[in-house]
Amino acid sequence: MTTTTQLNTYQRILENTDFNIPKDWLQIKTIDMHTGGEPLRVIVDGFPELKGNSVLEYRRYCKENYDYLRTALMFEPRGHADMYGCILLPPNDEEGDFGIIFLHNEGYSTMCGHAIIAISTLAVEMNWITVQEGDNILKIDAPCGRITSYTNVKNGKVTGVRFHCVPSFVVGLDRNVEVEGLGTVTYDLAYGGAFYAYVNMDKNNFDFDLTPNSYRSIIAKGMDIKHAVMQADKEILHPYEEDLSFLYGTIFIGDAVTNPVDSRNVCVFAEGEVDRCPTGSGVSGRVAIHRARKEVDFGETFTVESITGSVFKGSLVTEEDFGPFKAVIPQVEGTAHITGMQTFVIDPDDPMKDGFILR
Repeated sequence: MTTTTQLNTYQRILENTDFNIPKDWLQIKTIDMHTGGEPLRVIVDGFPELKGNSVLEYRRYCKENYDYLRTALMFEPRGHADMYGCILLPPNDEEGDFGIIFLHNEGYSTMCGHAIIAISTLAVEMNWITVQEGDNILKIDAPCGRITSYTNVKNGKVTGVRFHCVPSFVVGLDRNVEVEGLGTVTYDLAYGGAFYAYVNMDKNNFDFDLTPNSYRSIIAKGMDIKHAVMQADKEILHPYEEDLSFLYGTIFIGDAVTNPVDSRNVCVFAEGEVDRCPTGSGVSGRVAIHRARKEVDFGETFTVESITGSVFKGSLVTEEDFGPFKAVIPQVEGTAHITGMQTFVIDPDDPMKDGFILR
């Protein structure tokens, strides 16, 4: 039996849905998105001002002064072990539109293709730019360099985004590393805005596949390979920027599950995160690998699916010399969607205000 008191309480719930945030609580507003299933938490207001004169300087300042806010927004209870985010900043110079730094469970990445696709979509959806039918061009300064994106609009709606990555190159093909529990693992080392060890399933005898059924094994083996390559391979060096000279992850390459897609990428990056999308920087590195193996030419496109079945397209734009490397400028295409708007609050008395992770 429902009482009058219960009805009054429920009526109050309906009439009062706004929480008055105490003045000493930090408020951070975000717009949440996903690209092919991979999340992106776009911080749009409330994050303290970062100091610097370039994206790399902003990133260093954030790491040194506000890393606890990265963990607060990426970790539980506001996020999760596979959460991903970004902060928008001034561009490096007058020719750029804006800068961006990327956040995840381990720290700050150098490049993120899924974030470029998402933020380019958001720039149109939010009218941050003057939107026109056809391609809407953005010049985005990431830690790895300037990315040019093209957001296509048809009948007022975003149909997809393609971007031209920074010079991407192969360091070595068919290298071998000894990995405990796996034996000799053959990999390619390449850079597509970040360094990855590319491990082709056909060249290695693994007891797992690239489906969600093998999720735990993919994480464990991917991290084992990453750590082994980091210790054994001394050529994970960017020709111009020391801050970019580290191995970001392992990318397993296998047969596609969905026809007529060409292949599947499953990327294990940072501290055991599994990319839900095909990995934009990873596809960029694959363009360089396929070009080095004479498997892709100008005007050709290949498709790559992720562990969730979402698909990116990769293609070759140009070739150029980049330090000691013969590099390519890759193009990657995909789509993104908005999932929600959040106002996160940080109670200074909350013992878990800086976040935690359980995996």
